[in-house]
Amino acid sequence: MKKITLLLALIPSLLFAQEKGVNFQQDLSWEQVKAKAKAEHKYIMMDCYTTWCGWCKYMDKNIYPLDSVAQMANAQFISIRVQYDSSANDNQQVKDYYQLAHEFADKYNVHAYPTFLFFDPNGAILQKAVGASMDGTSFMKVLADAQNPDKQYYALLKKYNEGDKKPEFLKTMALAADASFDPKVASKASSEYIATQKDLYTKDNLTFISQFTQSSKDKGFDIMLNHPDKVDAVMGAGSADKIVQGIIMKEEVFPVIFPAHVKAKDLQEPNWTAIQTNVQAKYPSKADEVMSYSKVVFYENKSDWNNFATAVVAYMKSYGSSATNDQLNDFAWNVFQNCSDMTCVAQALDWSKKSFDGNNNPAFIDTYANILYKMGKTDEAIQWETKAAAQDQSLQGTLDKMKKGEKTWD
Repeated sequence: MKKITLLLALIPSLLFAQEKGVNFQQDLSWEQVKAKAKAEHKYIMMDCYTTWCGWCKYMDKNIYPLDSVAQMANAQFISIRVQYDSSANDNQQVKDYYQLAHEFADKYNVHAYPTFLFFDPNGAILQKAVGASMDGTSFMKVLADAQNPDKQYYALLKKYNEGDKKPEFLKTMALAADASFDPKVASKASSEYIATQKDLYTKDNLTFISQFTQSSKDKGFDIMLNHPDKVDAVMGAGSADKIVQGIIMKEEVFPVIFPAHVKAKDLQEPNWTAIQTNVQAKYPSKADEVMSYSKVVFYENKSDWNNFATAVVAYMKSYGSSATNDQLNDFAWNVFQNCSDMTCVAQALDWSKKSFDGNNNPAFIDTYANILYKMGKTDEAIQWETKAAAQDQSLQGTLDKMKKGEKTWD
């Protein structure tokens, strides 16, 4: 009997010893969370997630169980997870937070997931961090920043609203607002910072301007559009054009060719002539390249591979010299996967080879090897895929298929 009693007495401590990971207080109301945080002199961390969010699940599986993360989070924070969507399977605890989730989504602009909101023990907002962390060290920095008044977004925002307009603070404010997905403050603070700079064509200033040039109304757009030579001299050839063209497509083309709420498979052939006329009137020097690339994007999204092949070959013939490595690889991979015209596939081989020239990216080498394989150049394909697999073990399966003579494309 004594042995049984002793064993029963040990069960709570054994269970406690086996607990791992961040301790989320799922059985407490918001008021109880604040009371607990106040009593224990801790901050509050709210993980804002949705049922469909893949990166939220990544955090659950790969980050929260880490001992280093758990030790820091459990020592400094009262942590809760709040679901920001609704589903038929929601339990009462999830439903109890519906109203608060709706309120915080509007109040703190929570529209990307996961988002982490950090509060003081009284429930006053301190910090907002958006997006998953890939490793424990990165997430521990998020936790550390949430406790640092010099990094806390809402402490910076208070200082900004009280009138601090020193240039370095404006820069810090703009970057913090951008990281916190607060576009209005980011745009305003970045414009104010740019206005304080006497020389806009330094590496630091152009890097900053590039980050905050999101529309044709931004100061940076005028700089990129009208002074590309000065920008490219500092940032590299084609840097200004990439930003300008991206904004033109976002504002003038994509709203027309990708109507809201229309599925990709249901997209209708756009009136390309009308779109070109509009773009030509506003941006005559950019219209032809913008339209050529827009067609590539449209047919790729619609999975119309016959028209995609025609469009991408035309684009590469005229503007291939300005394509980025990512674009080259993307074009080549789509041709490999979806085009039966071997003439087109052979052209894609050249694009693919350029994509990893000087960088040896294993994903890009894999594309090149697959195209060689589809063209019947098996020995050469295996040689290149061996190089790719040596850097990225996930490619070993493709290499094995090549050695067995199996198809590597859908």
